[in-house]
Amino acid sequence: MPFNDSLLVRTPAVLSALLEGLPDAAWHANEGPGTWSPFDVIGHLIHGEHADWIPRARRILDHGESLVFDPFDREAQFRESEGKTPSELLVAFANAREESLAAMRAMKLTDADLARTGTHPAFGRVTLGQLLATWVTHDLDGSGANLPR
Repeated sequence: MPFNDSLLVRTPAVLSALLEGLPDAAWHANEGPGTWSPFDVIGHLIHGEHADWIPRARRILDHGESLVFDPFDREAQFRESEGKTPSELLVAFANAREESLAAMRAMKLTDADLARTGTHPAFGRVTLGQLLATWVTHDLDGSGANLPR
């Protein structure tokens, strides 16, 4: 069965509904050192749209296991979100996700494509299907932020 993006399509609107209009203090609240605020999480999601899911999918399709995925900078959002407002981040995430999903749809993935493999720098061999399932899980489960990327 080809990749179903129905959950990924919804994430920007769900996050907007939950977060838009919150006071600034809520946007920047975290649970202490080493934890992330909602502002940080949205920035992380934006960075993932640009540097993770689609580039890695393309790497699998273009190079298979011969070219290891580039490491993912889990803290890039701290630099990239600097000076932006929460509303700007929500819009940027919605736009980035729309671009990612358009790119994914343009790939016209087949079941055979989803079985193709690439090389993750921490986990080794992964299928395109596993990468895409991780994308969905990442949207749904914040605990995935603590895994090697």
